[in-house]
Amino acid sequence: MSPFLGIALILVYFSILITVSWFTARGEKGTDAFFTANRSSKWYLVAFGMIGTSLSGVTFISVPGMVKAGQFHYLQMVFGYLIGYFIIANLLMPMYYRLNLVSIYTYLEHRFGYWAYKTGAGFFLLSRLIGSSARFYLVLSVLHFSIFEPFGIPFWVSVGIGLLLIWVYTYKGGMKTIIITDTLQTFCMLAGVVASIIYLSKQLDLGMMDLPGFINSDPLSEIWSSDFTQKSFWVKQVLAGAFIAITMTGLDQDMMQKNLTCKSKKKKKKNMYWFSGILLLVNFLFLVLGLLLYSYASRIHLELPLKSDQLFPLIALQHFPVWLGLMFLMGIIAATYASTDSALTALTTSFCFDFLNFSSLKEEERGPTKFKVHLAMSGLIWVIVLVFFKFNEGSLIVTVFELAGYTYGPLLGLYAAGMLTRIKAKDSWIPAICVASPIVSYFLKMYSPVLFNGYEIGFEILIINGLITLFLLYFSSFFNKSIEIASIKN
Repeated sequence: MSPFLGIALILVYFSILITVSWFTARGEKGTDAFFTANRSSKWYLVAFGMIGTSLSGVTFISVPGMVKAGQFHYLQMVFGYLIGYFIIANLLMPMYYRLNLVSIYTYLEHRFGYWAYKTGAGFFLLSRLIGSSARFYLVLSVLHFSIFEPFGIPFWVSVGIGLLLIWVYTYKGGMKTIIITDTLQTFCMLAGVVASIIYLSKQLDLGMMDLPGFINSDPLSEIWSSDFTQKSFWVKQVLAGAFIAITMTGLDQDMMQKNLTCKSKKKKKKNMYWFSGILLLVNFLFLVLGLLLYSYASRIHLELPLKSDQLFPLIALQHFPVWLGLMFLMGIIAATYASTDSALTALTTSFCFDFLNFSSLKEEERGPTKFKVHLAMSGLIWVIVLVFFKFNEGSLIVTVFELAGYTYGPLLGLYAAGMLTRIKAKDSWIPAICVASPIVSYFLKMYSPVLFNGYEIGFEILIINGLITLFLLYFSSFFNKSIEIASIKN
């Protein structure tokens, strides 16, 4: 496919997003629209747009590619997500709504104290910066090699261009813009997936009525894994999925900031239920796409790439017709930008409110401060993407979940201690506790086959990390001689 067509697609696509941004931000005064969308978002737009934010380009490329090595076992985690989203809708969101929070980490200050609050916010910033940068890297690498590199543009410039485009359409409108653009981008992503499935089915001489039987008969479509020593064992995967959903959605400023823009608690719950149902269906479509990609590669005797993440881009850009190759590019652009644009806004929100005491600033001071933080967060993502470019190997979705197990684990432990116990942890110890628990978790995972008779720790490292944090918080409570902090009743 011609790189000129790719450039034309990018120009048209982002022209639409920038136009949407101009209309949504027009007439807005102050910064409330940027951070909370004036709490007036339509629940169905939030639910649909969150699909793109949750999935990102990593899912778009990595999940189809991992089918050969992991079959449909990823769906076990998705079933776990449903449990996690139910807990979010009925436990976390009512609390956030009742406290009228802008940054969800202010809860930790109410419950434990200053250092718990700053530590929680700090771990979110670390988690989101790494996770969003990893997702952004994957798609930028595809766009770079297919579009920018033929013009002699170095990768670091390609990343800068990609971030500049996000910054242009989000710096003014913030969440109010993102609710609309994410809806548009989710639609584009799903259109790319469905179109690819239809085309590949036709190439394999499969009608839509033949597809269910084809999927069921292929060994790669196995969903449930029964070997308890393996990372893919269904109990581990379901539990890991539930806790990944709780932490990466319910304890994540990015995802919760969207939910908190809805008008009422009832609509927030409705949004979460619809979102979880649609997410299950969409992830199944990605796995079906992966099965079709491997079948198509076998039929045309295509040599498989060394990295599974490269399979979909390879077939889409070199074997799909031009129109479908453009839809593929549009899909990964939409998937990635739906994730990265909201992450950038959430990072800006968290740093402003959690570290710069934004609420105490005058309105004329807020605009310049928000602008500088938004720009600085863009710069940090740029640097981290370049690090991934230099060092990443293997399937990126596995890397993202593994890193999340270490960075979100302390958040899980903090919120579990705060909401499910009466522990009065020693506040000044909390930063050290939240640094120590991922380190201990890392060594446990590394030596788990030796320590536990062949048992391999997989994504459940998140749960282990959270439990270690919880235990250390409990231990610290024996040294807490300060006045008891009043717990928030849940």
